[in-house]
Amino acid sequence: MSTSLKVTFPGGGGAVLAARLELPAGTAPRAYAIFAHCFTCGKDGFAASRTARALTDHGIAVLRFDFTGLGQSGGDFGHTGFSSNVHDLVAAADFLRARYAAPSLLIGHSLGGAAVLAARHRIPEVRAVATIGAPADPSHVAHLLTDAHETIQREGEATVSLGGRDFCVRRSFLDDIADQPQAARIHDLEAALLVMHAPLDETVGVDNARKIFDTARHPKSFISLDGADHLLTRRPDAEYAALVLAAWVSRYLPEAELAPVAESAETPVIVTESGNGSLQQLVTVGRHHIVADEPVPIGGDTGPNPYDLLLAALGACTAMTLRMYANHKGLPLENVTVSLRHGRIHAEDCAECETTAGFVDGIDRTIQIEGPLTREQRDRLLEIADKCPVHRTLTSETVVRTVLAQP
Repeated sequence: MSTSLKVTFPGGGGAVLAARLELPAGTAPRAYAIFAHCFTCGKDGFAASRTARALTDHGIAVLRFDFTGLGQSGGDFGHTGFSSNVHDLVAAADFLRARYAAPSLLIGHSLGGAAVLAARHRIPEVRAVATIGAPADPSHVAHLLTDAHETIQREGEATVSLGGRDFCVRRSFLDDIADQPQAARIHDLEAALLVMHAPLDETVGVDNARKIFDTARHPKSFISLDGADHLLTRRPDAEYAALVLAAWVSRYLPEAELAPVAESAETPVIVTESGNGSLQQLVTVGRHHIVADEPVPIGGDTGPNPYDLLLAALGACTAMTLRMYANHKGLPLENVTVSLRHGRIHAEDCAECETTAGFVDGIDRTIQIEGPLTREQRDRLLEIADKCPVHRTLTSETVVRTVLAQP
């Protein structure tokens, strides 16, 4: 199960774009990818959402977003074009690079496929590109506007109905899609390419896949999505495409693809609402992601609650401290297990507490150590447990400084 995080970032034209970052559950992503949706579609379409979530099962985090003027993103669709879509993709890559890691994989559906082929040259970290039902040239989309083409040329714009929604299309859009050096971009892609297409695609004919494949240089692969429609509306089709994509891209995304993050005392822990449920939070520590929540009925019980995380920090620090001490002293310590519980107790029942009235927080910590240790060695390890840094932080005066971030 993936963790879906609502995020926003400025698009290529300055409008705020709405996005979702799908993250593998409980593990650091092996790589990051961007999914570009089809013409006038959105980030929550079948192909985008199902492909993104399936890829997280293979350790790949996926950012899917609404292009300018579509879905929940800001801006005016009427003032956008193919070039602005490419600019938005580059902006999405800039966002990932600044907040997480640069994308290694670009995935595009339909016109989004043409966009990722065009954007590859402006995102140097990309190692692989995958297209799903993509046209060989962006100008192919003009056939969807045939009835309004004359009006657009004569009056400069027209309202067209696509997928049950009305859109304003201007002459600048037609000029933009007609003036793209797509063949040269595909030929000089300098990335592994996977072309996926349904043989009976009635929106973008399969000949487009042949043109893309023939134009590209190796390494390149083609996968036939037999029986699928253009939008991959059937769940098995979208999941099959994601499964094949994950297997294909694995050889181009080695485990060491992501450079290690230099962790230090200054590396912030970032906690933000995930948008799933009323209380679920995504905790980000470098490239590591943890979900926090509250149990039912307050929350959705999708992750440990804040006090569980606090106890986890103390337990992990305790075990690490004992291990480092044992290794340094050459003690035959084989394993450490730390069990912790948190509760509230009456101050008057706490002999070692300075507080004499009301309640105080109490943590019960039980340490199990294994190995042929002497009584003296065990007693010393118990003393060392109280010297772990988190223990010291919890039992010393700690100042929490809180400010509001600037808008």
